[in-house]
Amino acid sequence: MRERSSGSIRSQSARRVVIVAFPEVQILDLAGPSSVFTTASRLVSPKQPGYHVEIAALRPGPVVTEGGVLLHATVSLERVRGPVDTLLVPGGEVTLRRDAEPALPPHLRRLAGHCRRVASVCSGSFLLARAGLLDGKRVTTHWLACDELQRQHPSCKVLGDQIFVRDGQIWTSAGVTSGIDLALAMVEEDLGREVARQVARLLVVYLRRPGGQSQFSVQMASQWASRAPIREVQEWLPEHLREDLSVETLARRAAMSPRNFARAFSAQVGVTPARYVERLRVEAARASLEATQQTVKEIATEVGFSTLETMHRVFKRALGVPPAEYRRRFAPRA
Repeated sequence: MRERSSGSIRSQSARRVVIVAFPEVQILDLAGPSSVFTTASRLVSPKQPGYHVEIAALRPGPVVTEGGVLLHATVSLERVRGPVDTLLVPGGEVTLRRDAEPALPPHLRRLAGHCRRVASVCSGSFLLARAGLLDGKRVTTHWLACDELQRQHPSCKVLGDQIFVRDGQIWTSAGVTSGIDLALAMVEEDLGREVARQVARLLVVYLRRPGGQSQFSVQMASQWASRAPIREVQEWLPEHLREDLSVETLARRAAMSPRNFARAFSAQVGVTPARYVERLRVEAARASLEATQQTVKEIATEVGFSTLETMHRVFKRALGVPPAEYRRRFAPRA
């Protein structure tokens, strides 16, 4: 097979994005960011530089992904020369093994010296760490792999509750679809918020979940009750946050005494009913602060806080900032 030159078809003005492929790569880690960059390129005017995406592997040609789908690498990593705007390393379960793809880290180390930014999606962070690129950096990865990344590479600081983390030249993102959030943030930085918004709209995704937010919702982060009465209450709660959600009310719904309900809920879910409800209300308030123009007082009423002062106190305890400051940091600018 004749290998294509790594820069032969790209526009001189386009930002060069090199995405690394390897056997058993998670295809969505690669396809999500690639779709963001190529969609952005179609939206910009001819006078604006877009992106040129290249798929690079140890050898050009077909690469079998984690799900068995074939993708095509157009160039070998060895042939990638000259400046690269963004080097992006996707993940896959295979990357968790210490002996996975030992030939990749030297290439990543070499290319990083010629890149404006280096990024990983999901467990691609393990490959960057083995290349020595995460030493002393604040990073993230899939929530299931955070402890393992920290154990294997104690010199980096793993932040387990982040969608993506940027530390200087290095960008790392959480699990799988968070690579889309990361790529949209890059597009926003390069081409402006309006282009990023249009890309998100065309791909039918949120503009982006800001990097300081949790990787998963309260219900994802909490364990589900093992028995039906408690589990059914958990399923019912998100749509009824404005109602009276005292232990007595929830216990009646579960057909249990308040004392037995509170004890069973804490044992099966891991937190008290009051704390669980509080977390759901904070999550709902946070979503409204990001996505609506409602006042903070209106949101407090909508999600069931008894007073604005209560929401302010709970919000600050849970997230470290009051509601108005959270909106300033994370809500889309008009």
